[in-house]
Amino acid sequence: MGLFDFTYKTIAHPSEGSYREKGSKFIALAFPVHNEEEVKLKLAEVKKQYYDARHHCYAYILGPNKDAYRINDDGEPSGTAGRPIHGQLLSNDLTDTLIIVVRYFGGIKLGVSGLINAYKTAAKDAIENNDIIEKFVEENYQISFPPLEMNKVMQLLKRDSVKITAQQYDMESIIAFTVQKKDSDNVLAGLNKINGLKLNVKT
Repeated sequence: MGLFDFTYKTIAHPSEGSYREKGSKFIALAFPVHNEEEVKLKLAEVKKQYYDARHHCYAYILGPNKDAYRINDDGEPSGTAGRPIHGQLLSNDLTDTLIIVVRYFGGIKLGVSGLINAYKTAAKDAIENNDIIEKFVEENYQISFPPLEMNKVMQLLKRDSVKITAQQYDMESIIAFTVQKKDSDNVLAGLNKINGLKLNVKT
């Protein structure tokens, strides 16, 4: 497995880009997003803010494996808006990123190639006005174990690649944590040696 399987690229913060041609104005808005709920919220915000625009076209890619994506032309001719926006996400190897391009129509039609170029250039501008960052792919787990084993468990979870996200101590101790994928085999191998420990994968 190569190192690229353990990391992915995304944008650091929201950013804006723009492009004008023949009176039409294209405003590209890029957002870091983590799930489809966030995508819906951002779309609703942008449609409310730019309520008078003719089109709100967008594309997004989600997940470290880039397995969830969507392209939307919002009334522009098929393939002229969402696809070139998506193409910019792909060419910059980005995921967990949404780009919405808002178009104000200037009265003169741009034709298919003109539209493709406009949406592509606006999206490219928004990415160039951002910072591309690399993040580690993380996996989520929950463990339950006898309280007597607490010291052994904490020794294994005390590393930079692990973040404890929830803890509960009762008759049985329960800890939820995320671990960077590059380190998960080591951590899980250690945990599996602990008596009475039960491990669950969390999605």
